[in-house]
Parts: sequence; C-alpha cells; structure tokens
Amino acid sequence: MNENVKLLDHPLLQHKLTLLRDKNTGSKDFRELVKEIAMLMGYEVTRNLPLKETTIETPICKTTSNVISGKTLAIVPILRAGLGMVDGMLSLLPTAKVGHIGLYRNEETLQPVEYYCKLPKDIEQRTVIITEPMLATGGSIVAAVSLLKSYGVKNIKIMCLVTSKPGIEEVSANHPDVQIFTTAIDEKLNDIGYITPGLGDAGDRIFGTK
Repeated sequence: MNENVKLLDHPLLQHKLTLLRDKNTGSKDFRELVKEIAMLMGYEVTRNLPLKETTIETPICKTTSNVISGKTLAIVPILRAGLGMVDGMLSLLPTAKVGHIGLYRNEETLQPVEYYCKLPKDIEQRTVIITEPMLATGGSIVAAVSLLKSYGVKNIKIMCLVTSKPGIEEVSANHPDVQIFTTAIDEKLNDIGYITPGLGDAGDRIFGTK
C-alpha cells in the first residue's frame, strides 16, 4: 500500500463503519456515527503535531511539559458532506480554524465544479485537514488540494471515511506529498462513479435529503 495512505483499523472504527454502511441506518444515527468516527480518526491524523515545552506549576511544584506549538491547524470540509465530520474534529481541537470549500460533481462528466471557497486568512501557516467522507473518483479532493496549494498551504492531510482504490491512485498521482487517512479501502467504482460496496451518498444520508 502507498506509504502516504494510512488505513485505520481500530476495532471501534471498524464496528462503527459497519453501522454506517448498513442501508437501514437512519440519518440521525448516521450523523452521530460520522461525528464519532471523525473524532476517533482525529487522534491518528494529529499524531505528529509539533510540540513545544512550557513551564507550569502543578499543586506540588514547577515543571516543564509539552503543548501544541504555533498556529497549527485548520479543518476544511468539502461541502456539503464534509461538514458532517467537522464537529467530531472540533471536539478534539476546539481552537482549530475552519474553512470551507464548495465543490460538486457534474454527474455527466464526473468532474468537480467549484462554487464556494472561504478560508482563514493565515491558512498558509497551518496544517490543513480536509474532511470528505468519500474518496471516490478523487476529482473533488484533487481539486481541493490544488486550491489549497494555490493559497500557499504546504502541509495537507485528507481524512475520509471510505476510499476507493481508483480514487487513491488519482490523488496520489496528482499530489504524492499528501497523506490520506481512511477507515476502509474499497475495490472499485460502479458505472456512475460511486464507491462499491461503499455506503451510498454520504451527503444525502447525513442530511436526510434522499
């Protein structure tokens, strides 16, 4: 497997992913599961955040200990499905800035179309975590990474619930420097570009629009 692809196989993640895949899981439970999975994934995604020493005073004595260093993080969901993962990440990282990138997939060409972008002013100084439940064809994520790089972002991580092998290959071919974190790598896409077996349209299932 590509060294930049991190498959997270913790039993809790795998259990919750199975519930997500189940077509009988309703929108309320689906939203809660997405939030929980994002929070659990966030532990691994942020494993290599930079630290610095600081001096504190415990009830016993003064000591040195570590805190996260600098302007470190921004969470950038790809609208709209990526929004479902933001709350879970903010549970871990309440001071992180949040940007938004709006992309939709042209259902005929399967190519991404950008319609919105709002990012923190200091985005180039931050490690950016893109949240997107599904990495299918890879087109939207490739476009989002390219957009972030155009703003000067140097350190980008992608956080997906489910990925496809073709999607991983597409992202890796265009952005080999970007890490992908996922709980599942599915074999293929169907004839309309959906991950198979996948979990359906994540946005529709999160927001109950289908």
